[in-house]
Amino acid sequence: MTITSKIKRIGILTGGGDCPGLNAVIRGVTKPAQDYGMSVLGIRDGFEGLVEGRAKELANADVSGILARGGTILGSSNKGDPFHWPELKDDNTIEIVDRSVSAMKNYQAWNLDALIAIGGDGTMHICKKLSELGMNMIGVPKTIDNDLEATDLTFGHDSAVFVVAEALDRLHTTASSHHRVIVCEVMGRYAGWIALNGGLAGGADIILIPEIPFSWEKIYEKILKRELMGKKFSLVCVAEGAKSIDGQMIVKGTDIKRHDPTQLGGIGELVARRIEENTQRETRVTVLGHVQRGGSPTPFDRILSTKFGYFAIDLAARKKFGRMVALKGNEIKNVLIEDAISHQKLVKLDNQNVITAKAVGIEFGE
Repeated sequence: MTITSKIKRIGILTGGGDCPGLNAVIRGVTKPAQDYGMSVLGIRDGFEGLVEGRAKELANADVSGILARGGTILGSSNKGDPFHWPELKDDNTIEIVDRSVSAMKNYQAWNLDALIAIGGDGTMHICKKLSELGMNMIGVPKTIDNDLEATDLTFGHDSAVFVVAEALDRLHTTASSHHRVIVCEVMGRYAGWIALNGGLAGGADIILIPEIPFSWEKIYEKILKRELMGKKFSLVCVAEGAKSIDGQMIVKGTDIKRHDPTQLGGIGELVARRIEENTQRETRVTVLGHVQRGGSPTPFDRILSTKFGYFAIDLAARKKFGRMVALKGNEIKNVLIEDAISHQKLVKLDNQNVITAKAVGIEFGE
């Protein structure tokens, strides 16, 4: 029997960087929509499409066969914050302006009863502001960084960890063959979850994360100690936001078009150079970069994304706005968006994965 609801039309967009599982959420929202008597409008390129009025109707045929596809069929952008909109002036300079009024006008012109926004910390902050303007917002947590406090996991993280673990598996064989130290730099920004979980799964000997500033001497000691034990190679998994006790995060550049203009990167090169200079051991570096965000989602992420999508449209049907779906244990719950962004979820020293990693001999440079 068809479920009746006064919510007739919902929008959906994918904000921020792409990651595996976005299409699975879009599918998880669109397929049940007809059972709720709803139509679904897919907004193109994240909040950019909301501001500029670009969207397309979504039906079952549009989401057929996209469960395993990476990226997003709607497109995404991490430079489309309606409240921090980069506008190109006549003199080729960029001025940051507020275009939230345009976003609201399009929301109303499309006759939307609710908007489901899929994204990370930045997207959820925008959701909260749009809620305050009068939009009926529902959030779906997406980020490979896994740094949203209100959910045990964000989809995309498991897929990124899989990529890191597989890369370390491959680097392990070449490192052991050539008796080298190989440094693998991974994403994560200010949180060390990808490096921690990927390094643990991939058998890294040293893991460096932002939450644990490291001592250079501890790194050198670990590498030389391994050699004395007959292990003439080492794998170092370093998060892009890692820093030494007496240093700072390495900033690759800035982009004022983004809400957070800081672009991290370069710590892998620094770590490799310092290791080679201070241990006289041949060292190489691999920067995984955007390969961690691309490709097909893991089975875990496919399931989690689909569940997130379904529970998001169910929230819309029940008019539970201003909320974000969240994984709590093995169950999908919902939390206030403002609680989801109250503070960033970072790795704590008493985290079981940190304790386990130390127990099996992994060095964090403390």
